[in-house]
Amino acid sequence: MAGVLVVGESLIDIVQRPDGSTVEHAGGSAANVAVALARLGRPVQFLTAYGDDERGAVLARHLNQSAVGLVGDPHTLERTATARASIAADGSAAYAFDIEWRLGEVPELYPVVVHACSIGAVLEPGAGEVRRLLEDLRPRATVSYDVNARPAVTGGGPDVVRAIEDVAALADLVKASDEDLAVLYPGEPVEQTGDRLLGLGPSAVVVTRGRQGAVWIGDGQRVDVPAVETDVADTIAAGDTFAAGILDALWDVDALGGRLTGLGRDDIEYVLRHAATAAAITVSRPGADPPYRHELL
Repeated sequence: MAGVLVVGESLIDIVQRPDGSTVEHAGGSAANVAVALARLGRPVQFLTAYGDDERGAVLARHLNQSAVGLVGDPHTLERTATARASIAADGSAAYAFDIEWRLGEVPELYPVVVHACSIGAVLEPGAGEVRRLLEDLRPRATVSYDVNARPAVTGGGPDVVRAIEDVAALADLVKASDEDLAVLYPGEPVEQTGDRLLGLGPSAVVVTRGRQGAVWIGDGQRVDVPAVETDVADTIAAGDTFAAGILDALWDVDALGGRLTGLGRDDIEYVLRHAATAAAITVSRPGADPPYRHELL
């Protein structure tokens, strides 16, 4: 069955709470998107990499429990990557990573949409393989890209900006947070940087702004929706769930499988509100724990 292909990193979040205690959760930006989409009932294939070790086994069980299908052999790394997340009193998370990234052999794939994100799209040597895959799939699939900048891993500066822009130029939809845009284009207004990404070629750019909601920019439209109010446990996987919610809603309105054009304002508002609702459920509970379909209904 043709469905969603997610490509990118899987890792273990080592979460340090304000009281000093730690707990480990399966995570990684791409893994979170794959799990979120699968829990929403979408057929998901996941192209990723982790070690053949105890933490890798935790990831494998986590993905299997949410019915995420793995593409190829993920055991291409000597050890499974980790992200040490420190949680502040307001629930926000700061990360320190121990990660490497590469892909194994990629089989022939026929998804209706392919999603790339975060570290996997810019960290070499795997990033070059991701870009080539997007180039190969673009003629027959919608391409989605979540910037999710991680300067603690990739560094900053012109080379990283260029790498992110190269992926954005291959995408039909680019999602970025206001924090991502501040990393890429420091000192520039969010509205200007959203337009700057749109000028690279995607049909639409979605900018998330935390408690200030999100805006869709594209096809001559700017559509704003507010955030969904909730009690925040932590913000781990909030953006990843939002990205999955966008794709889930675009599937609902039959917009996937090619270039992302012709959406009306009502459809765009539905897409953003659906994604915001999904993200609000995720931040209301600890760790990367996206909602199931019945929780949105």
